[in-house]
Amino acid sequence: MRYTRFEKARIIGARALQISMGAPILLSIPEGMLDPVDIAMLEFKEDVIPITVIRET
Repeated sequence: MRYTRFEKARIIGARALQISMGAPILLSIPEGMLDPVDIAMLEFKEDVIPITVIRET
């Protein structure tokens, strides 16, 4: 599924908030990567974020 830039921002922001609140990270991250937004962007790139988008048709 292709996401709009707004959907992508919302998904990454929501996941970064989850990570900052202590949610488990879903993949191994490089050493030294501590920023939740960077981790969320990496998870988005690897397509492992468990968030779905429902669009009205």
